[in-house]
Amino acid sequence: MNSIISIQNGSVFQHDRQILNDVNLDIVEGEFVYLIGRSGSGKSSLLKTLYADIPAISGSFNIAGFNLNNLKRKDIPMLRRKIGIVFQDFQLLYDRNVEQNLSFVLKATGWEEEAGINRRINEVLQLVGLQDKKKSMPHQLSGGEQQSVAIARALLNSPSVILADEPTGNLDPETTNDVMKLLMKIRDNGTTILMATHNYNLILKYPSRVISCANGTITESSK
Repeated sequence: MNSIISIQNGSVFQHDRQILNDVNLDIVEGEFVYLIGRSGSGKSSLLKTLYADIPAISGSFNIAGFNLNNLKRKDIPMLRRKIGIVFQDFQLLYDRNVEQNLSFVLKATGWEEEAGINRRINEVLQLVGLQDKKKSMPHQLSGGEQQSVAIARALLNSPSVILADEPTGNLDPETTNDVMKLLMKIRDNGTTILMATHNYNLILKYPSRVISCANGTITESSK
């Protein structure tokens, strides 16, 4: 199978400080891969490089058909239509209901026809089991429901890859299980997922390939 994420001899910098060096990683289509490591080990910085929040300066970075080393600023929105991003703190718009949160993203990424927008919103909410929450405000939802909305948002443009940065970090164990089952279902539908976490219990309960981020680089882990 083809690699949908490929990093060769990559270095990750943030604020001119090198965070990671000699990063080599290939992830094929449909894989679920954990990125583990302590806080400050570089997990988030690597993900930020992959979604072009941090520029790829040294080495070769490719994701979803985009060469990040040569990516122009004007092409970043196009890249982010091909990848979905899920954050630990949800990052919803709290002055808008669920439907308006999702509509905002679709319109920002070029959707114009209202019927198509409504259809796609209904599709992703059905996938995450929140069809009845379309008119709810974020503060009316539980933490798990807010994260499920965030996952629905990440799925709006049918991405090839989802980058998830500690998506269960703010959730209780039961809700964490619900979110993990949802992510595994998305993986089973063919979407590649790279998920940063420091929750080793998840890896035991939902085993998959593990990449370890430590000592300024990444390595395949036996955990």
